[in-house]
This record gives sequence, C-alpha cells and structure tokens, in this order.
Amino acid sequence: MGGGAAATVRDGSPDDAAALAPSFAALGYPAEPDVIRGRLAAMFADDPTARLLVAVHGGAVVGFATLHVSPMPHRPTSVGRITALAVVEAARGTGAGRALVQEAERHFMALGITRLEVTSGAHHAAAHTFYEHLGYVNQGVRFAKPLPS
Repeated sequence: MGGGAAATVRDGSPDDAAALAPSFAALGYPAEPDVIRGRLAAMFADDPTARLLVAVHGGAVVGFATLHVSPMPHRPTSVGRITALAVVEAARGTGAGRALVQEAERHFMALGITRLEVTSGAHHAAAHTFYEHLGYVNQGVRFAKPLPS
C-alpha cells in the first residue's frame, strides 16, 4: 500500500464502522462492525466534543483517530486528547498517522486549546517512537483499575 498520493483525512461517523474494523484490530481491539458502530454512536451521543478522524490512502480507509476535549481545573485551558489512533500495518509509513495527528493538532488549536495529550499502551513501543518523532514527550505514567460491572 506504499507509494502513491499522500493520505488524506476526513471526518468520520458510525457509518464508517465496517471500513474501520481493520484499524480497530490493528490497535488491538478487534470488533465486529455493528459493535464499532454502536460504540461510535455512543461516543458522539455522550460527548459533544468528540470527533472521529478517518485516514484514507489509495481510496481505502487505513486508519482513524478519536479526539476529545477534557476540561481541567488545574490548567488554563481544556486539554485536547487523542484517545485512540491506529493505522493498518499495510499503510504504515504512508503518512496516514502523521496526517491524523496534524489534523488533530489543527482542530485543537482552532478551539484555543494549548495542550494535546496522547495515551498509548506500554506495549505499543513503535507508537511511542512515532509520537516522539512528532515532538511528543513522555510525561508520566497512567494507572488504571478495572471496576466491577
């Protein structure tokens, strides 16, 4: 899938679920399109600041990013967050990931947000290198605890 025109980014919607399924699997969260569609619909319903970006390369959807705004009482502005970003393996190196991050940065800057955070699991070492290459700095550890349902 390498070569050719640069990747482009567009806004996505729950209707993109089937095309996004390979990217969800690449992130480590495989799911059926109906499940993805439901999760995206819930994301938009629950968070009016949510945005879904879709990367397209060679006419195919090759990746996505989800964006959220989080108010922070200890910061002068809200914080922009890339809460998920994935590019299918065949499209890595095409500029799709960079295009997604650049569009996220433009989006948050247009909102007056002065800090963008990206969460990435410890097992995604290649993603960490990618973010560092784009100027992001590892600034700490995130702790999580599953709660009983």
